[in-house]
Amino acid sequence: MPFLFEQPNLGLASENHLYFDPGDGRLHTVFTNESHADAGRPAPREVGCVEHIAFNVSRATFLQAPARLEQRGIPFIQRDRGFMDSIYLQDPNGLKVELACYKFETPSGFRDADVLMAAYRLRIARGAHHIDAGYVADAIEQLMATRDRLA
Repeated sequence: MPFLFEQPNLGLASENHLYFDPGDGRLHTVFTNESHADAGRPAPREVGCVEHIAFNVSRATFLQAPARLEQRGIPFIQRDRGFMDSIYLQDPNGLKVELACYKFETPSGFRDADVLMAAYRLRIARGAHHIDAGYVADAIEQLMATRDRLA
């Protein structure tokens, strides 16, 4: 997400806000306070807590991430999620962060959610355990057929 600007927290002088562009016209805000010490432990995972935060990244960024994390000595776990790939790491405060990258390119005129819902319906109809690349490819083919009929 591109960094947009920084502004002091007008309600708490020791904090700043960092504003980022998630790409859909909204702002994503991160609160900072440099005087806080790192937690030095994993973030809590009880009911009501944030389990992790995920960021969708480009394939190019995703492919470069492992080497860059290793260069910085940051431990991570990489997982194949069927329709997407994920890298998990912890931020300095112990919060789990996911870098996620879809394994498909969404056709023009459709949303990622359209592709995934169509793939899900195929997966259920075929009694499969999870969405894999084959279901995504079939879903995109179906979506394209509906677009072609409308043209």
